[in-house]
Amino acid sequence: MSRTSVKAGKKARSLLSVSDLSAQDLAGMLDRMKSLKPAIKRRDTLSDLRGIVVGMLFEKPSTRTRTSFEVATVRLGGFPVYLASEELQTSRGEPIKDTARILGSYLDVIVGRVYSHETLTAMAAFSGVPVLNGLSDLEHPTQVISDLFTISETKGRLKGMTLAFIGDGDNVCNSLLLGASLVGMNVVAACPSGYTPNPDVLRRAEENAKRSGSTVRVVDDPKEAAVDSDVLYTDVWVSMGEEKEASRRMRAFRGFQINSEMLKLASKDAVVMHCLPAHRGLEITDDVIEGKQSVVWRQAENKLYGAAVALDFVTG
Repeated sequence: MSRTSVKAGKKARSLLSVSDLSAQDLAGMLDRMKSLKPAIKRRDTLSDLRGIVVGMLFEKPSTRTRTSFEVATVRLGGFPVYLASEELQTSRGEPIKDTARILGSYLDVIVGRVYSHETLTAMAAFSGVPVLNGLSDLEHPTQVISDLFTISETKGRLKGMTLAFIGDGDNVCNSLLLGASLVGMNVVAACPSGYTPNPDVLRRAEENAKRSGSTVRVVDDPKEAAVDSDVLYTDVWVSMGEEKEASRRMRAFRGFQINSEMLKLASKDAVVMHCLPAHRGLEITDDVIEGKQSVVWRQAENKLYGAAVALDFVTG
C-alpha cells in the first residue's frame, strides 16, 4: 500500500494482532528497526509519514505507548492527534461504528488503546483506514515487536532462544506467544490456574511453532519455566480495569515473582524484561529490575522504534 493509497481510502492494512503478520512481515519489521532506530536517535528528517495524520484513540492512561506513538509520528514526518475517549461522543453512547466512520474520513491511521478488542475490530471494519492495536484486553502486538527487537539486540539472535513468561496470561503474554513462536523462539508461560493464555491464541502459537521448529508450553510452576531460560519476562498482576480483583489476584500470583532466586534458575547470561509499569516487590523485585541482567530500560526505549515501524508497516 502506498502512502497515497492510505489517503485515498483503499483497503486498509491494519495491525490488530501479531497473527496479522507473516514470519516474513515480522522479520522485515525487525530488520527495518535496525535502520529506523539510529535515524530517529540522530533526529534525521524522515518522510515515511509525510502528510499522514495519525489519530490516537485512548480509553486507558498511558506513558510509553502514547508518547512513543506521538514522537514516532512526528519523527516520521506525520501529525499526531490525541483523542481521549472521555472527550468523544462514545462516552455519551455513540456507537463505535459511527465514530469509526467519521474518524476514518478525517484521519489516515488510527491507533487504539482500548479495553475491549472488539472496539478495535469495529474501528477496522468501519473506518476504512489502517487501525493499530496500541493495547487491548486480548493483545499488545506493538509491545512485542519492540520486545523481540530488544532480545535480538541483546542476545544476537532469536531462533532457538527460550523465553519464559511468568505471571498473568494476559494481552502481553498472548502476543509474546504468537510473536516468539513466529520467529522460532521457544516460549513457556507459567501462569496460575484461571489466568492462562487465551485458548485460541495458544492454538495459533502452537501452529506457528510447528512451522518454525520451536516449542510452546504453558505450565503452572514458575520455577519450571525459569530453568535454563534465556529471557525472563513478567508483567503486572493487576492490569487497568481489574482493580476490583486485586485481592484475589494477589493470592493467586504469590510465588510468581521474578527475584534473585528465580534468576539463578535461568541461564547465566539470561536477560530480564518487563513491559512496565512495574510494581516493585510484587511481580519483580527492585534488585532484579535494577540489576545488571535487566534490559527493561532498553526495552522501554525501543517502544519508540517499535511504534515507528508499526506505523511504517500499515502505511507502507
